[in-house]
Amino acid sequence: MTAHLSPHLKQATPVVVDHALGSWIHGTDGRDYLDFTTGIGVTSTGHCHPDVVAAAREQCGKIIHAQYTTVMHQPLLELTEKLGEHLPGGIDSVFYANSGSEAVEAAVRLARMATGRPNIVTVQGGFHGRTVAAASLTTAGTRFSAGFSPLMGGVVMTPFPHALRHGWTEDDAIDFALAELDYLMATRVDSREIAAFLIEPVLGDGGYMATPPRYLQGLRERADRTGALLVLDEVQAGIGRTGRFWGHQHTDGLVPDIIITAKGIASGFPISAIAAPSALMAKAWPGSQGGTYGGNAVAAAAGVATLAVVEREGLVDNAAARGTQLLDGLRRTLGDVGEICDIRGTGLMLGVEFGDAGAPAGSAGALEAARLAAAVQQACVDEDLLTLTCGPTGSVVRLIPALVVTADEVDAGVERFTRAVHRVCDGAA
Repeated sequence: MTAHLSPHLKQATPVVVDHALGSWIHGTDGRDYLDFTTGIGVTSTGHCHPDVVAAAREQCGKIIHAQYTTVMHQPLLELTEKLGEHLPGGIDSVFYANSGSEAVEAAVRLARMATGRPNIVTVQGGFHGRTVAAASLTTAGTRFSAGFSPLMGGVVMTPFPHALRHGWTEDDAIDFALAELDYLMATRVDSREIAAFLIEPVLGDGGYMATPPRYLQGLRERADRTGALLVLDEVQAGIGRTGRFWGHQHTDGLVPDIIITAKGIASGFPISAIAAPSALMAKAWPGSQGGTYGGNAVAAAAGVATLAVVEREGLVDNAAARGTQLLDGLRRTLGDVGEICDIRGTGLMLGVEFGDAGAPAGSAGALEAARLAAAVQQACVDEDLLTLTCGPTGSVVRLIPALVVTADEVDAGVERFTRAVHRVCDGAA
């Protein structure tokens, strides 16, 4: 018999890659695609950056698998040192895993062990992974958690300050969300039993919505007051993606207790981490941290090279500048398209939302918004531009260029995306 991939591994595009470099994917069909997906924000330094390729090749000739609870290897020590240069003050201890989901679960385990408390408060619309515990914390859509209950207990959800969805000002949305959190702690979960508040600085699969700084400050204040921890999921927003090295750095003075990172840290090699103050990390129970492939030597070497490229080539600043260019360009060319309700972005995390953001899930309006977003995403392929959709109802097209994207590539992306939108919204597709 011939083996096949699972029929549920649906590709967002029909592209089969021959090779890729920088912001471009070259397909076996002979076409060159401008990649504004970057493997869902993973290939931060672009495809096959020569420095990352060279580091991985060199490491493969030394040792590939040096299991880090058996023997230590130099790339992991170097990566920890390089990462430490970017960690907030007081956060100086790092544990490595393979994926964002694993890192999220490690953070939850640490929070519960360190506080002796059972409950995690998550924010509506957050995405934290697909494994059982991570999916239990995810509310970006039911597709991530449905069908394999029972899920992990001890998870309580609080509203996100979603101004657009409710048709409110941002301040009104923040006031509402913080008041609902306080009400939750008065009626559903005693603050003395909360181990951590968990949130993304920018919602990923939840719709590329930036978390307002005042709301994050409100979470920090409540964590301090109740003895809970503040855990920031920087899996997608970290490593320069938002125009700051960490997404939470858009909130002045905010320091989390635990940071979760993955995706862009190694330009496509699988590695993730959590970081916390040494005193907090020491509260993990003996034997609770480990894993066969965590902190792989080749992935760690790629991570060292990635962080060096990010620093040397000024990619955090480039993400800020090119993100502003892309956002301004999209608003200029698509601001009068009635089918679009919002064009937003933080650095190189941009979302274009279709339809009525307040339309109830399952309604005709929500279904039409999802249809438009999906049609635009597919029309982009015809324009040799690769994008993805997201959002709880699938109404957002997200654009995630590599941090090395150039001004000319951004202009090309704006032109191609604009043509795709007009093809769909003008009835041509």
